[in-house]
Amino acid sequence: MMNAYFKYILSLLIFGSNGIVASYILLSSTEIVLSRTLIGSLFLLAIFILRREKPRFEEIKRQWFYLLGSGVSMGLSWMFLFEAYRLIGVSAATLAYYCGPVLVMAAAPFLFQERITKSKVAGIVAVAFGMVLVNRSAFLIDGVSWGLMAGIMSAVLYATMILSNKKVKRLTGLEITLVQLTTAFMVVLLYTLQTQQGMPSFSGVNILPILFLGVVNTGVGCYLYFSSIHELPAQSVAICSYVDPLSALIFSAIILGERLSIVQIAGAILIIGGAAFGELYPFKIKNKEEFA
Repeated sequence: MMNAYFKYILSLLIFGSNGIVASYILLSSTEIVLSRTLIGSLFLLAIFILRREKPRFEEIKRQWFYLLGSGVSMGLSWMFLFEAYRLIGVSAATLAYYCGPVLVMAAAPFLFQERITKSKVAGIVAVAFGMVLVNRSAFLIDGVSWGLMAGIMSAVLYATMILSNKKVKRLTGLEITLVQLTTAFMVVLLYTLQTQQGMPSFSGVNILPILFLGVVNTGVGCYLYFSSIHELPAQSVAICSYVDPLSALIFSAIILGERLSIVQIAGAILIIGGAAFGELYPFKIKNKEEFA
């Protein structure tokens, strides 16, 4: 169990450094995501082969619609996220991105007939108010900027990816992620070929951070994440998941020198706290009922 916790926390810390690594890559958002998905896919494929696992093509074929939806959503979500990193900074982009789980909470009653609770409503309201506080100055100066829209779209597509994943059954986390990353790569590749003259060129200054983002932040991070979550209690997975946005805020402050104002810090607390409360409060009620 301790080994699973270590791998899970490490994966979240790795994901939290995505924006930091991307800040050292002098390429467009599309080119960064294209590189990341290609290298990550090849890395996970190598792990799949080394573990001598056999892909269950029949199951993949049966569930192609949801796997395709999750892969397309992943690719587009990362494109918007890295664009938001570039335009509004790692801190604000990360907080916008982490509105995704709250959008899942809001959509679940309609898509999965899940009961919406008062705690989930409170969490959704807190996150919405937190987003206004974090981006208050941007709203007042520029209105809804493209950078903010990119952050919001990354959250919407992140939620779409999660909802699509919930429909996928009888496949391992590694299988799902490999299909997702490969699909995401194909989507971004087609977009790149349509919007640019041929494939992007990579200068020597970009090689190391690109390799790091693809191998460590995508391949290793995803492998650690999916090889650990099945061994941990659901409540622990939910609680620890907020290490990712918190570490991103800390890394961006220490390494990139980004600072949040007092109002933005209050907004960040509302976003992360509201999302955590909406997810975790039902566990608390359930545990009380079980011990009653």
